[in-house]
Amino acid sequence: MITASHNPPADNGVKLVDPMGEMLEESWEAYATILANASSDQKLLEAYAKIIAECHIKLEEKAKVIFARDTRPSGAHLTSILAEALEATETEYNDYSLLTTPQLHYITRCLNTKGTPYEYGEPSEQGYYAKIAASFKAALQGRQFSGSVTVDCANGIGGPKLRELTKNLPSPFDGGLGITIVNDDVINPDRLNFQCGADFVKTNQRAPPSTHAAPLTRCASLDGDADRIVYYFNDLDGNFRLLDGDRIATLAASFIGDLAQSAGLGEKLKVGVVQTAYANGASTAYVTQDLRLPVVCTATGVKHLHHAATKFDIGVYFEANGHGTVVFSDLALKRLSKCEPQSPAQSSALETLRALIGLINQTVGDALSDLLLVEVILAHKSWGPKEWDLTYTDLPNRLVRVEVADRSIFKAVDAERKLESPPGVQAQIDAAVGKFKSGRSFARASGTEDAVRVYAEAATRSEAEDLAQKIATIVRHAGG
Repeated sequence: MITASHNPPADNGVKLVDPMGEMLEESWEAYATILANASSDQKLLEAYAKIIAECHIKLEEKAKVIFARDTRPSGAHLTSILAEALEATETEYNDYSLLTTPQLHYITRCLNTKGTPYEYGEPSEQGYYAKIAASFKAALQGRQFSGSVTVDCANGIGGPKLRELTKNLPSPFDGGLGITIVNDDVINPDRLNFQCGADFVKTNQRAPPSTHAAPLTRCASLDGDADRIVYYFNDLDGNFRLLDGDRIATLAASFIGDLAQSAGLGEKLKVGVVQTAYANGASTAYVTQDLRLPVVCTATGVKHLHHAATKFDIGVYFEANGHGTVVFSDLALKRLSKCEPQSPAQSSALETLRALIGLINQTVGDALSDLLLVEVILAHKSWGPKEWDLTYTDLPNRLVRVEVADRSIFKAVDAERKLESPPGVQAQIDAAVGKFKSGRSFARASGTEDAVRVYAEAATRSEAEDLAQKIATIVRHAGG
């Protein structure tokens, strides 16, 4: 997938998809790095030959590659270069042109499961829309929506693709969901992610200037390649309220956990939530204490969350930035398929759960799929954004970036919640945290620059700010 997601329009990059439509298996990242950094054509050929030998790749087996791009101006040129390379290596390929990243993930799994017991769907863009739309209608079970939703598409690929999806959904006149699409200008490339999109909303804690929604109106923002989504609204006093990935995860876990119980499968299906250290402590407490569901914490990065989620029968994972999904194990799929309901209530819960399997894009976080999932849940609960926001109160938090001379000396353990080096730094952090009510803080090295990111939360906003600055000072001294 040729995209740079939430980055500025001039940037571009590559996301690699494995045969099951999931993110590339981690061990292959090292090979991708070696190939990308080859200093000459000869070095590239040598690296290529070494990988072939190490991985015992059979060159007589034909390879097939599919690819797509987002709306960035450089995308067409980059895909043409890719096509030339594939032709040079006599590789079969298919250019799907303009797609969201999750659509390419979906098509990849469909192609590789076609004709097997695990067939995932029709491997086409239209097949994607048809599957999601049919599952959305089935999951609703006739529930009505409370108002419409305004969706900011970051002036990216999500805009035209959401419009295509809505053509497959019932119109508001037929009892369907009203979707108001804003920031869908893909003609002017400079507008991509400019003062809009999920990253803008999450970072700035405010709605895009172009979103003129009335108080208590549900709003959502996608990112540039539509694999992330956050919700938000303004309350009656005009205060901005963010409903981020933590909120989406708790909403989904609550709904799916209740459905499993209502279907008579509460003891047979283990539902769990996967978070990173950046998840707000209040959301973790809500899941463990109120929902009584297990929570697993992993290192930052969707690949870690997805892997941990597959350990549950039904695993729910979202990063706070809005990237996430729900995965169903083979065992869960079999039990949901074979379960015989003993009452109308069990039958209804079972039908909804089965519909969610088709509605959710289980390969990767998908803003369009997640949008409809949230709307289904809110319709079932008869909730607006205010009721959703009241499920728990976020602890005030602060994220601080600290520049250091060498980030490599900061080595984290325990899902990046503790520092094992430099020696003694973690003890200083623990001592500082212990002086604050509901205090929690950690420091982790950036993956791309000589900087350390400090996260802190506490009972009040001023205490969270104070704690963050104290930990930043500790890091700054340790970093030289």
